[in-house]
Amino acid sequence: MSNRTLRTVCLLLVLSSSGCATLRTLDAAKPGAPVIYAGTQLDLYALNHGCCAQERFGAEAPHYPGLDLPASALLDTLLLPFSLATELGVNLGVSGGL
Repeated sequence: MSNRTLRTVCLLLVLSSSGCATLRTLDAAKPGAPVIYAGTQLDLYALNHGCCAQERFGAEAPHYPGLDLPASALLDTLLLPFSLATELGVNLGVSGGL
């Protein structure tokens, strides 16, 4: 295993152990919580020493928000069409979940 591959695996392990902010907010279902770029907002809130992530987002912030931020921003961007539809109240008929 190359040194670069080992570093990548270690980084993924650290991120997965702290939990992805985007996935946490998707499962939160808190009324009034941010929907668009919610995971990214949660990471930024934690980086700025926000006190009450559970009350504001319905989910706890990851242990390492600085490491989680790029992954959450990417995943939030990929999920943006669904987030916009949810914010606009459009029912896409998607069901399921964790």
